[in-house]
Amino acid sequence: VKPTKTKSVDNGKAKECITSALTGLETIEPLVRSVEETPEPISTEVQGTIPSWINGKLLRNGPGKFEFGNTHYNHWFDGMAMLHQFKIANGQVTYMSRFLNSDAYKNNSEKDRIVMSEFGTLAMADPCKNIFQRFLSRFEMMAPTDNASVSFVKYKGDYFVSTETNFMHKVNPNNLETLEKVDWSKFIAVNGATAHPHYDSDGTTYNMGNSYGSKGAQYNIISVPPEKTDAKDTLQGAKILCSIAPRNKSHPSYYHSFAMSENYVVFIEQPIKMDLLKIVTCKLRGKALSDGIYWDPKQDTVFHLVDKQSGEVSSVKYHTKAISTFHQINAFEEDGFLMLDMCCSEDGQAINNYLIQNLRKSGDALDEVYNTMSRVFPRRFVLPLHVNGESPSDQNLNTRPFSAATCVQISKDKVFCQHEDLHGDDLLEYGGLEFPQINYRRCNTRPYRYFYGCGFRHLVGDSLLKMDLKDKTLKVWYQKGFFPSEPAFVPSPDAVEEDDGLILSVVLCPSQDKGAFLLVLDAKNFEELARAYVPVNMAYGFHGTFEASA
Repeated sequence: VKPTKTKSVDNGKAKECITSALTGLETIEPLVRSVEETPEPISTEVQGTIPSWINGKLLRNGPGKFEFGNTHYNHWFDGMAMLHQFKIANGQVTYMSRFLNSDAYKNNSEKDRIVMSEFGTLAMADPCKNIFQRFLSRFEMMAPTDNASVSFVKYKGDYFVSTETNFMHKVNPNNLETLEKVDWSKFIAVNGATAHPHYDSDGTTYNMGNSYGSKGAQYNIISVPPEKTDAKDTLQGAKILCSIAPRNKSHPSYYHSFAMSENYVVFIEQPIKMDLLKIVTCKLRGKALSDGIYWDPKQDTVFHLVDKQSGEVSSVKYHTKAISTFHQINAFEEDGFLMLDMCCSEDGQAINNYLIQNLRKSGDALDEVYNTMSRVFPRRFVLPLHVNGESPSDQNLNTRPFSAATCVQISKDKVFCQHEDLHGDDLLEYGGLEFPQINYRRCNTRPYRYFYGCGFRHLVGDSLLKMDLKDKTLKVWYQKGFFPSEPAFVPSPDAVEEDDGLILSVVLCPSQDKGAFLLVLDAKNFEELARAYVPVNMAYGFHGTFEASA
């Protein structure tokens, strides 16, 4: 892989840096291939030493099947959910995996063709219907999928797998059995919810979801209580904390996640837009849902603050230039400011580039896909919380020492913010950072020093990174030809420092048959402690969580 040197402009000064133009990228086609499930636990071969104190399960979610019969999916997000479990105990690891037994999976399997439309794939009409019936079926609304392939989430102590529709599935983390399909819209008036909720220290879970009703589209902040009232509880007691109207009700923003500080939920209204007319008519037009999503770089990105206790939406709106974000790192309040840290890109078209045909390319065609995509970098925005009519309107309100971010009041209820980078130039060499993770239990909503993620010198993660906010340095795990997943931080039981613990990541090797392993790193020095080799083929997944054993 050869990086190309180009000039980049930083604060008006030209400087040499290594940009992301790469050649000779290795094919990752085997990482987006359909794989078999491993429904019974199998042992792994451990090389090195896994500390004896770690005891629990790494649960991972992601696509694992990309075709049925002679029909195939178009988008990476469309593949059927496969749940993975790496059980760690006494320095040993077992592995198992199961397809989520969703209605989409069952119906597709029964018919041996794709019958449920997904984000980037429109299901074809039933060939057994006559021409008139097939014509009429194009006027039906597209049914939302229950293919919950994005993440594992927790509500009231139970595990669910989630996507971004109104359907989740409750699952048993011990054997990955699909237990119950749960519909958000049966509890509150939303048409979906993100797969990235936030958890408060009191056990309350916060999320966001859109609704499409008589008032047009609305963004809704959701809270779910920490306790069950009876054993069968799922989302009982969920409530809408508040609703926010989109700037354009027929073109609301797409969002994958949101941020949360001690007192606020922060909604990021970005210029990745959903054309609701296109989405409603996609079946009629013979197009997938993804056809209705587009990037509008002429619009600002707007941060909305919502008080978690009262549900009051701040009248002050914080604007920045057009950026896109899929994952936030952390948010915290200090000295009258809210620090909002997130992974950002200058472009919002990545969602449309993750077509399976792109991921399966090789040679120059693969290089071209990668080099036309915008890199993602960690950035901090500093939002002043006490803006009023007396605030000076022509100067930087950010008085925090050692902070390069700016925030200037434009009008009574508008502040324009410019970010500061949370990295040095060395991150450019690793292609930016995505899939950010922190020591969540200790640091979420609080000041923190470290975060972890994947470097992206490919279409999927090809390195693991530890970022130090104190001096903006990084540590890296990288081995050519290996592709690690989102890191999971596991704190050690006697932790004193924030980074006392382990990093777990599932590493895949497309050039080796059954070359997957669970990687264990010392989170402090980022040195490799062990690998647990798993004798199966896996597809590259999305998100996961570590469940410590009691």
